[in-house]
Amino acid sequence: MIKTLVTDKQLAYDGTQLQSHWIYRNFGLIGDAAVAFIGESNVTLDNMIDLIDVHRKESIYSPLMLNFIIEHFNPDLELAIYRQWLFMALIKEELDQFEITVNRMGDDLYFNKGKLSVSVATVTNVSALIHIGLNINTEGTPIKTVGLKELGIADIKAFADTLMIRYKRELEHIHEARCKVRSV
Repeated sequence: MIKTLVTDKQLAYDGTQLQSHWIYRNFGLIGDAAVAFIGESNVTLDNMIDLIDVHRKESIYSPLMLNFIIEHFNPDLELAIYRQWLFMALIKEELDQFEITVNRMGDDLYFNKGKLSVSVATVTNVSALIHIGLNINTEGTPIKTVGLKELGIADIKAFADTLMIRYKRELEHIHEARCKVRSV
């Protein structure tokens, strides 16, 4: 199934990570995989995937973000978006466990009108890629944002580990649900 890793290595995210086999080249995980890392996020318009953001000239910046890169070797954009939205729903559910009520609007999460997340899904010729970033600190962000630290999430690594486990289990349950039914 999917391999997961939460690395202690701090990495900056600039959008260039959204390329096939980036996880394998950097972490040795071949096949469907998800990696979480913490670092500054600074995506210029040249590296933006979302064409509406490019049109609006809206770059991405956060001084510290929890980033997830997910790669599935099935280059189906619609399926990638379903997986992206599933991951966002899992984040919302996990924050509910901390009694933190965030609003999910499609692929974005908000708390008191502050944006907690960025996310995008895209495809390459061999795979689908998802990036999800959750602000940790928000100083200097170009829009009203909120960070995990502000929300009281102190152990970011444990939070990331839990999300990876939940995503992996959801995919396993989906696979099982697909296999347990008979044809009609």
